[in-house]
Amino acid sequence: MTGERDLDLVLFGATGFTGGLTAEYLAAHGPAGLRWALAGRNESKLAAVRDGLAAEHPACADLELIVVDAADQAALADVVSRAKVAITTVGPYQQLGAPLVAACAETGTDYVDITGEPEFVDTTYLAQHAVAQASGARIVHACGFDSIPHDLGAYFTMRELQPTGPVRLRGVVRSSGTFSGGTFHSAMGAFSRAKQMAAAAKARRRAEPRPSGRTSKPTSGKPTRDSVLGYYLLPLPTIDPQVVARSGAALDVYGPEFRYSHFAGFKTLRYVAGTAVGVSVMTVASQIPPARRFLLSKVPQGSGPDERRREKAWFTVDFVAETPAGSGAGARTLHTRVSGGDPGYTETAKMLAESALCLAFDDNPSLAGCLTTAQAMGDNLLARLQAAGMRFEVV
Repeated sequence: MTGERDLDLVLFGATGFTGGLTAEYLAAHGPAGLRWALAGRNESKLAAVRDGLAAEHPACADLELIVVDAADQAALADVVSRAKVAITTVGPYQQLGAPLVAACAETGTDYVDITGEPEFVDTTYLAQHAVAQASGARIVHACGFDSIPHDLGAYFTMRELQPTGPVRLRGVVRSSGTFSGGTFHSAMGAFSRAKQMAAAAKARRRAEPRPSGRTSKPTSGKPTRDSVLGYYLLPLPTIDPQVVARSGAALDVYGPEFRYSHFAGFKTLRYVAGTAVGVSVMTVASQIPPARRFLLSKVPQGSGPDERRREKAWFTVDFVAETPAGSGAGARTLHTRVSGGDPGYTETAKMLAESALCLAFDDNPSLAGCLTTAQAMGDNLLARLQAAGMRFEVV
């Protein structure tokens, strides 16, 4: 990070659903004297958010409002050069996110988002990783339910296991949460760009250095019944396996040969079939412009579940690590779990806010560029989330 900054954090997207929850979390849980601001295109909407925060937290009455267009990279650079960390919930990121990331990379400003869009993450790496390394910026994507429970859960598991040989890790997600309009629009956009997503992933693989003397890869699982957990498993085509594998490549604690597979877990086959059909319908519809537009119109951006529904929601991610016999040791199996409340919104806002606070205030590894949460913040973010109520445990 370069130069003195008069703001600790600047939040983009506070007038949206998840951005508003993030603002509420910062207002309630940010440290005393936190210097932060709300940024966006519409001053009256920003003022309404500030007034709502100030009704519960009077200190927020003085929050600075910064009017800036998300497409104006030069103006964004002026804004983020004042802050230690830029937070954004403005998606879909593939359409709207590139100028802000570029502004942060250019000015040495740390950056966090909640994207689950692989193409955006990969194209950002190709365009901005070297720039951010030169400026000292830490660009940390996927700081929400994608992918903190999976990334830090795998890190927690490997820290407990301390493998010295090959390890196979699977993560199994279960939840009762619902999704917002923004999440649905991002997912449909990703499904509709399968070819571009594959091309970006291939280009990143060619450009990204590989660890010396170690391997770390995501693996494609198959539908099965888990002998340890007792759940029926359905492979999940999300960004999480790539994020976990990148942490495995970056950190020695994952051992010399690390493989990760990612699943949704179900108690009955009926739910497996229903989920598979639903994902197939979305995938097909995303390829047909009229069908895609129709579905997107039914779930507007900025919408999400009400507080009553969020209070009842929950998630678990079970991790099963298995190592083969050898090197004088017997085969080992370790079962760990990450759990919390409403995954997509209440907990995502918490994870995003704590990630930003961690970058702004904690003594993290001296790294720069495009990083994972485990790589950039590791133990510090793990401790913050445990203190904030998320559970990381050996089962």
